[in-house]
Amino acid sequence: MKTFATLLFGIFVIFSAYAQEATETKNGPVMTFAEEKHDFGEIHQGDKVEHTFTFENTGNEPLLITNVQVTCGCTATEWPRDPIAPGSEGSITIMFNSTGKMGRQNKIITIVSNAVNPRNRVTIVTNVLPKEDDTE
Repeated sequence: MKTFATLLFGIFVIFSAYAQEATETKNGPVMTFAEEKHDFGEIHQGDKVEHTFTFENTGNEPLLITNVQVTCGCTATEWPRDPIAPGSEGSITIMFNSTGKMGRQNKIITIVSNAVNPRNRVTIVTNVLPKEDDTE
């Protein structure tokens, strides 16, 4: 009987812990993007294009971006250095220089922050065509 009571108690503890974990809300900032991918379509070699990704801090604490990482020197970024309050919006501008590039380009930008989801990614894609002939 003692073994059965111990087993029953163990099952109760496990289910109680699981139920608590399932309903527990993570505290902290949460970075939620309006869009995570932008396609510039076709551009010509040497064109410089940019796009601004907007996001909202849907968490309950201030969001602080600590770094924005790019995979290529052809990509530059501008991002907010000040904390973004819960419920507020921010934006990250991505600039792409197609000089020396050709064909399909897929650039991943990683945003490092203090968010519950600490590494967010946005992507830009484009197809770089040969330079336009200026003589036409």
